Amino acid sequence: MTTSKTSTATAGTDLLALDRQVCYALAVASRNVIALYKPLLEPMGLTHPQYLVMLALWEETPLTVSELGRRVSLEPGTLSPLLKRLEAGGLITRERDPRDERALAVSLTPAGARLRRRAEKVPPAILDRLGMELSELEDLRDGLTRLITAARAQ
Repeated sequence: MTTSKTSTATAGTDLLALDRQVCYALAVASRNVIALYKPLLEPMGLTHPQYLVMLALWEETPLTVSELGRRVSLEPGTLSPLLKRLEAGGLITRERDPRDERALAVSLTPAGARLRRRAEKVPPAILDRLGMELSELEDLRDGLTRLITAARAQ
């Protein structure tokens, strides 16, 4: 007899129990972990979504708005006002992409590039606040990345 990933639950297991739900654990973990970032990002003038955009731009700049949206998994309607706020804060510029005049290229300003040095203190502070080893968090991230890939394939 073979078993599948979707085998039936054993007798007495309530598949609808809140604490058995992956979606619940992910939602609570997400809210709580992102809340740890808030006091670290506020002095830099960043929200968590803005921090994600800056992380992508610190890796590669310029990026088109569509490339950036794919990188940080944000829709244009969410990304556009976020970019406007970063631009108003002097951290990025948005200009026509010389490779494709129809696209906007997002680049770091010198102030945006300098902010990276301050942001380098964020990951160690998060590790400290969570009280977890880096390897534990890397394993968790890798598992979540597999989960994201599987969910997107549906």
